[in-house]
Amino acid sequence: MRIPSVVAGLVLAATALTACGGGTDQAGDTKVPDDPSQVKGDITYAIWDVNQQPAMQEIVKAFNAKYPNVKVSISLATFDQYFTKLKTQGTSDNLPDVFWMNGPNFQLFAANDQLAKLDGLTEAKQLDPANYPKALNDLYTLDGTQYGVPKDYDTVALWYNKKLFADAKVQPPTADWTWDDYKAAAAKLKAALGPKGIFATGDTLGNQADYYPAMLSNGGYVIKDGKSGYGDPKSVEALQFWSDMVKNGYTPTAAQNAETKSQDRFFDGKAAMMWNGNWVVSAAIKSQHKDDFTVVPLPKAPGGERKTVIHGIANVMSAKTKNPEASAAFLAFLGGKDAALIQAKAGAANPAFTGTQGDFVNSVPGYNLKTYIEAAEQYAEPYPVSKDTAVWNKLETDQIAAAFGGDKPMSEIGPEVAKQMDEALGKEK
Repeated sequence: MRIPSVVAGLVLAATALTACGGGTDQAGDTKVPDDPSQVKGDITYAIWDVNQQPAMQEIVKAFNAKYPNVKVSISLATFDQYFTKLKTQGTSDNLPDVFWMNGPNFQLFAANDQLAKLDGLTEAKQLDPANYPKALNDLYTLDGTQYGVPKDYDTVALWYNKKLFADAKVQPPTADWTWDDYKAAAAKLKAALGPKGIFATGDTLGNQADYYPAMLSNGGYVIKDGKSGYGDPKSVEALQFWSDMVKNGYTPTAAQNAETKSQDRFFDGKAAMMWNGNWVVSAAIKSQHKDDFTVVPLPKAPGGERKTVIHGIANVMSAKTKNPEASAAFLAFLGGKDAALIQAKAGAANPAFTGTQGDFVNSVPGYNLKTYIEAAEQYAEPYPVSKDTAVWNKLETDQIAAAFGGDKPMSEIGPEVAKQMDEALGKEK
């Protein structure tokens, strides 16, 4: 699942959450009774993606077929509000019973005793970590203890609109494309489609979908051994690549993206290409232009490398839930094959449960969604995180994404961000 770069307010909320740590895990040893009829209670399941809500409702329906005495209420918040709300709830021990968690925020919640350990479920073999990619298990493990059940995973690929390429008489992207090919096609698309109000690309200018993959592909890095990679020359080159795309008018500015979301522009037929993740599939198939879309691998950097980040949502349980058995039963069901197949067939997400990705790939045959699976298997790198990721994510939002297309070169901005990020990382130790 994507991680938007909206982090305002999270740093302050994180401070409050840290102050409330030190409690005990009341739910971590919970096992689910063998008789489903014995499991009773009302629980809340918090999520942040309206596009996935229908699939989550189907999962709840399937869960209730087995556990009829548990009422699950889905609580939806926008991503902009989600973690601020969670951190506020955490300060009063009032978290949802079960909720979505992402990598950047996981360590903060786990280290402050907000999440239930999975020990009871794994020891009872009601959850098996072997069913999920090791990298995702590791992402949701702290000090040797696993707290999260991987729900899905995502990588990044190049989307394009076949009709717009044909209208512009531009050859469509291939798996052999390079950054130079991408820029050359963008120039032709701008010339042909710009007068009609159509952008060559509808890129988000975000970290996960755009500049993280570019930095990694070019031989740079975001964070390594507790140090920032934004001052690395290869990272700077990748950032400049995106800045030039904006400056040349190929992709919208940050201000234009604030008015109209970039992916909405693509789905409305107002942009011909975009780098984006498999999390947008459920939105793509709702578009009136849905039959015009397909996916190919990201273009290669000048050195011939192609990289993407891999990330995934985990389902977690509150350590202070008042209904531990009902919550544990639902968490175990969410981590099972049946739930994975429901979201796969809906095209809601690429499930983390081993062996269920085929249904996701086949959910929209014309989209070449196997590209995302191949990316995970062949050239994906772990999503960059630290204990307090939100602090330096804010630096990215405020100073990098906002500067794309501006007059100040990334050779100045990158090192400035690196210095501030290193200072923030030093405070985590």
